[in-house]
Amino acid sequence: MNNKGFEKFSINKRIKSAFYALNGLKVLLREEHNSRIHVGIAVVVIGAGFLFGISATEWMIVCLLIALVFGLEIMNSAIENLCDYISPEWREAIKKIKDLAAAAVFVASVVSVICGAIIFLPRICDFF
Repeated sequence: MNNKGFEKFSINKRIKSAFYALNGLKVLLREEHNSRIHVGIAVVVIGAGFLFGISATEWMIVCLLIALVFGLEIMNSAIENLCDYISPEWREAIKKIKDLAAAAVFVASVVSVICGAIIFLPRICDFF
């Protein structure tokens, strides 16, 4: 069997890959204002989860939604940076690409707020 194109598994390469990913998170948090807003909201939501004692299923939903929003924010930032690199001048096509990437984050954020309201509003109302 021909293994051309396949590299032997290397733990060192996997470790380097993890460091590259962590560097990407560092870039995101340093350079992208919206990511810091998402971190703040995530901290508040996680704190509320502990405060109100949400169920395991609700924790899974909260964690998945936080990961979804962050993942899409990362992709949005990567797409925006790539577009700026390819075409520093304003172009309608680049604007559409950036708007579509931003829309993905927006949709995930709105759905997250709705799910958060479903999970937390009854508990907040009972609290007061």
